[in-house]
Amino acid sequence: MSGQGDARRRDGRPGGPQNRPQGRSHGQRGSQQAGGQPRGHRGDEPRGPQRTVQPARRVAYDVLRAVSESDAYANLVLPPAIAEAGLGPQDAALATELAYGTLRRRGTYDAIIATAADRPAEEIDPAVLDALRLATHQLLATRVASHAAVNESVNLVASTQGRGASSFANAVLRRIARETPGEWEDRIESSARSDDERLALRSAHPVWVIRALRRALAAEGRADELEDLLDADNASPEVTLVALPGLADPGEPRRPYAPTAFGSPGGDPHRVIAATGGTVRVQDEGSQLVALALAAAAPITSGERWLDLCAGPGGKTALLAAIAREHDVALEANEVIPTRARLVRNALRAVPGEVVVHEEDGRSFGASHPGAFDRILVDAPCTGLGALRRRPEARWRKTPADVAELVPLQVELLSSALDALAPGGIVAYVTCSPHLAETTGVVQEVLRGRTDITELDARGVLQGVSASPIDLAGDGSGRVQLWPHRHGTDAMFLALLQRTATEQGDANSEERD
Repeated sequence: MSGQGDARRRDGRPGGPQNRPQGRSHGQRGSQQAGGQPRGHRGDEPRGPQRTVQPARRVAYDVLRAVSESDAYANLVLPPAIAEAGLGPQDAALATELAYGTLRRRGTYDAIIATAADRPAEEIDPAVLDALRLATHQLLATRVASHAAVNESVNLVASTQGRGASSFANAVLRRIARETPGEWEDRIESSARSDDERLALRSAHPVWVIRALRRALAAEGRADELEDLLDADNASPEVTLVALPGLADPGEPRRPYAPTAFGSPGGDPHRVIAATGGTVRVQDEGSQLVALALAAAAPITSGERWLDLCAGPGGKTALLAAIAREHDVALEANEVIPTRARLVRNALRAVPGEVVVHEEDGRSFGASHPGAFDRILVDAPCTGLGALRRRPEARWRKTPADVAELVPLQVELLSSALDALAPGGIVAYVTCSPHLAETTGVVQEVLRGRTDITELDARGVLQGVSASPIDLAGDGSGRVQLWPHRHGTDAMFLALLQRTATEQGDANSEERD
């Protein structure tokens, strides 16, 4: 699955949640926008003298605009924006906190802004609204002085939208600054129509996401952990690195579970990565664990053939390649999108040896390579609800419709992978989502139609991989669900499925490449 935790298509079909139009028009919101600017005339209004805005705030604002206008991913646009602005470590940290913090709590801030402006947030000019969100985060969630947060945000609006819009922004922000965070929380929650809506406003999660997370926790008998999980989604995650086995040694501090994982020593982790030639890289500990579990699911025999079916952008592929190299195993990868296939090839440069990278439709890969592989990773495209702490904008982009669209694709990919298994071969089905429809629902749907597949105890395998005991609740199936609040990882799901030596399997094995 993508390291961005998105739901990008890997089957080559058009459409889907990642293919939203870039630079969306907001013209449908009416001709008269907040601040008294008729939208058609904003560009003609005199701006006046250029106002000074601190570079870190300017970078954060530019990131918010890219996310709003172009459906950009903050983690992709922020680093180059910081570099282009020449920010030092302290300002870079401020820009990161402002951008990510604002994006995480956007829903809460929109409710506050709407109350202070006495109009729905969607009726406010998008560029002004982003400036208001940025200022509201500073006023209510940071130690930035109120006058600095207000003045610089007003300057941002004045420099981009004109004096009328800046007067509007100034009035709204001064109203927000008059009340404490607790007072604002009470005000917006008093308008909630249900307990879930109240929790959504307080935790800055859409109601449908809250309900999906509650159901997933309840399946483990831990529904009472919901608020801990929501809090973890809103906390800035620590940077975790992976040391590719046989090519690099983990540094300090070590992470508790994956033997390959350790924390960033501080500063820019990309310097560490560059110094090692890519044998050390950024990767969530949960992502490391699920790849390690596939490798540990059964003793490795020299000459095995492995596959990463949905490989882009290649982080797990590189980890599997390093393990395969140590055991004289041939690894192949598949990524249907050419640009992402190039990312996979780049990720593999640090690992000596050749890894063939196919660019085929994963849904039909099993039919074209029947019974060919001994281990297959299916890191399926998903909603990414397990990585909301790292992808703060994702919670506001996804909808239940995305789940309905993704589940059939996930079923097809897993079915295809099982067809590509040799008898005795093992598939690791992985998602960065705890949504039951994308996890146990997919596994159950695929197993319902097959008699040649046995489910393994993934919990036992992961316990064997982990460097220390890991608290894994279960539903009796042996599947694994990791959690940010419990394990400090992304909410990765893992199921291990093994193909038995049926007549169908024996026939397929004769066709192996």
